Amino acid sequence: MSWQSYVDDQLVATGHISRGAILGLDGSTWAISPSLTIKPEELSHLLGGLADNNKFMASGIKLNGDKFMFLRADDRSVYGKKGAAGVAIVKTNSAIIIGIYDEGIQPAKPP
Repeated sequence: MSWQSYVDDQLVATGHISRGAILGLDGSTWAISPSLTIKPEELSHLLGGLADNNKFMASGIKLNGDKFMFLRADDRSVYGKKGAAGVAIVKTNSAIIIGIYDEGIQPAKPP
């Protein structure tokens, strides 16, 4: 299975997110939904915020041209919200997994 297939079939197809991406910690794009664009400055902000959550607390989470209000974080996950939409970001040893859900979509509960 390709990473693109994982994003399309295992993340977006669940109906719990609208768009998703898998990015390498080196900034490379492994897979991304066609309707999701992550600008270089957004990726830089994302990597900095994952290293220090205080950056997200101060300026929010910026993705796909949107600014999400920082809600909470733990040692590997970050959550944000913009109105009824939201974002969940998980950092692994080698990648970042991003899921964005739009208004009207009920995000899945963490295990």
